[in-house]
Amino acid sequence: MPVLLTTVPAQAQAPFSLQFQPYDFDAFREIEVLPVDPVEELPLRLDLPDYVAPPPYIAVEAPHLPDDVKSMIEAASKTKDSAVVSAVVKAALSTQPYDKEEIRSMHQAFLDANAREIAEKANAERERIRRAALLELWTGKVELGAFRATGNTSNFGYTGAVKLDRKGLNWQHTVQLNADYQKDRGNVSREQYGASYQPRYTLNDGLFTYGRVQYEKDRIQGYLDRYSLSGGLGYRILKRENVSLLMEVGPALRRTRYVEVPQETSWSALTSIDFDWQILPTMKLTQDASSYIETGNSTFTSATGFEVGMARGLKTRLSYSIEHETSPPDGSLKTDTISRFSLVYGF
Repeated sequence: MPVLLTTVPAQAQAPFSLQFQPYDFDAFREIEVLPVDPVEELPLRLDLPDYVAPPPYIAVEAPHLPDDVKSMIEAASKTKDSAVVSAVVKAALSTQPYDKEEIRSMHQAFLDANAREIAEKANAERERIRRAALLELWTGKVELGAFRATGNTSNFGYTGAVKLDRKGLNWQHTVQLNADYQKDRGNVSREQYGASYQPRYTLNDGLFTYGRVQYEKDRIQGYLDRYSLSGGLGYRILKRENVSLLMEVGPALRRTRYVEVPQETSWSALTSIDFDWQILPTMKLTQDASSYIETGNSTFTSATGFEVGMARGLKTRLSYSIEHETSPPDGSLKTDTISRFSLVYGF
């Protein structure tokens, strides 16, 4: 059985050897053997902190874009200006990099809504044009003013012009009327009239076909009447927000009734250029030029105009025109020039 061994002091003595016998306590007479109570063996115990199983779930809001930044993007979206919205989004991404997904989501929502609105307006406009009657969709301008002529005559006179346009989905119709007139001391010193009609049909974004019927009268230049019929192809070389340039080429048939010589019918090659440059919202530069090239008398014309807006629909126009005939009738000069100053009203 379990025992407790204790020792007591003793006098130093010479070491001795003995042979240990198990449980033979008589061999150790200096050791006192005392009985002890048996020790109770206890199970293993761990002291751990209290906890709840399963762990608690606490509902919290996910991180989100600050309200002031969100309001700034929403305010920019209401302007419907893509450039403004892009600038605000760029600034928001640089200051709130951890919210880039939400910022980009707001930007994409604006782009989608804007694209839908543009598509709806375009569809509505196409439907309006498709349903328009023959006398609808016309726009135009009226020009009234004075001119100074040099060449066959040197005088001042009056000028007037009307231009009408109707643009459909594929067709465009243009009608032009113009007149220059002066009477000096009872004698008509200048009498020039012109009228033209030109339809165009768009084949694709830049290419189109055209036809042209034109009438001219200019006694000073040597002819009573001149009729021109032409048709061909045209191409829009430039088509930007503020600049446009188109060119037309094709054959032309001209019939001219001169003042003193018999009438003449001839074939020619027609080339024309139409250039418009909107320099400023209220300032525009125009350049129109054409040429009828044939074996007999060829004709070259050029008209340069400069317009400045004055009020809603009202402009002032300064223009300079040149008309050159390579073989005019006897007694007529080859080149006429006209400087005009007029008021233009658009409707």
